[in-house]
Amino acid sequence: MKYFVLLCDGMADYPVPELGDKTPLEAAYTPNMDKLAEKSTIGLVKTVADNLKPGSDVANLSVLGYDPQVYYTGRSPLEAGSIGIDMRPDDVSFRCNLVTLSDEERYEDKTILDYCADDISTEEARELVKYLAEHFDNDEFQLYSGVSYRHCLIWHKGTLDVAPLTPPHDITGKPIKEYIPTNPKAAKLYDMMIKSYDLLKDHPVNKAREARGLRPANSMWLWGEGVKASLMPFAEKYGLKASMISAVDLLKGIGKFSEMNVVNVEGATGYIDTNFQGKARAAVKEFENGQDLVYIHVEAPDECGHRHEIENKKRSLEIIDKEILGPVLEELDKFDDYKVIILPDHATPLSVRTHTNDPVPFLIYKKSAPVKGRTFNEKSAEESGLFIEPGHKIMEYFINI
Repeated sequence: MKYFVLLCDGMADYPVPELGDKTPLEAAYTPNMDKLAEKSTIGLVKTVADNLKPGSDVANLSVLGYDPQVYYTGRSPLEAGSIGIDMRPDDVSFRCNLVTLSDEERYEDKTILDYCADDISTEEARELVKYLAEHFDNDEFQLYSGVSYRHCLIWHKGTLDVAPLTPPHDITGKPIKEYIPTNPKAAKLYDMMIKSYDLLKDHPVNKAREARGLRPANSMWLWGEGVKASLMPFAEKYGLKASMISAVDLLKGIGKFSEMNVVNVEGATGYIDTNFQGKARAAVKEFENGQDLVYIHVEAPDECGHRHEIENKKRSLEIIDKEILGPVLEELDKFDDYKVIILPDHATPLSVRTHTNDPVPFLIYKKSAPVKGRTFNEKSAEESGLFIEPGHKIMEYFINI
């Protein structure tokens, strides 16, 4: 038996007037998903408990079968593991976004214009983070570059008592005055954020970006604090050899800590321009090399939700269906039997432009299953009457159904 997990980040949504009051999943042309749905078990799963924030960290831990109430230590430590940072027990890690702020004179009067600085390239970001590190790195703090706008700050002998720190994708388009760190123990962090603007606003990388009509990455924004993570190996938990394929450090970090085989795909960006076909080829190769389970995480629908890109969110699902699901199914058909689960980690509704903790739809297909004549979308999942809670039970359900 082979197991294929297709995680479409942020796929779930609400009905969209511009799509004829359909969700992007309902409106998208997805013939491969439709074909699977006819023979699939359809339902809802509550991946994020009401007492937890609906982030991809918590939600993907749930999908992989790790109870976030037990295993979650913060978002950034998972990403730090992917970057290769060997955190000490008394280290605190922070996600460091490179964002675009407006140009008001006082920092607290600025507005977050873009949480990802027009999806800045990894190469440009690396140069900016290196420049910041030259000014900020010392015995207490160290900056590390990651992928695109996603980076990491380590605070040696730091504290978690710095809340509230707000994810920038939750406040895009809003003045930052109500969201700047006000906890006295976060004063050093806020001071770095202020100084980062003065350092970055006239940096040659940003001047070149502005000349090309792109937004500058003119400030760092810190959030997602946590301490070193530890996960039970996936193979020990389920008896399956597993692989993780993703563009983002968060999922790579989860894969690393759970001792999955983490596969890097050239050209994987985390957005709609990612190398979809490369991810499919990588999955096929992992199955051919004897892996039992392959987990493909696709960030694009989530990013489109944050940016309120209605057509792109629908289109991202169509590309996933055509360029990932289709080719992987063609190869899986060579095996005697296999299972597929397709689901988002959480919803990222276009109308709110951020994550919610609504239950999300899932589809589970088994090659040898009888025809059931179903469809796959938010409405059909709700109407099925099948509801899985807590969410970390979904992986066990998928494997054993």
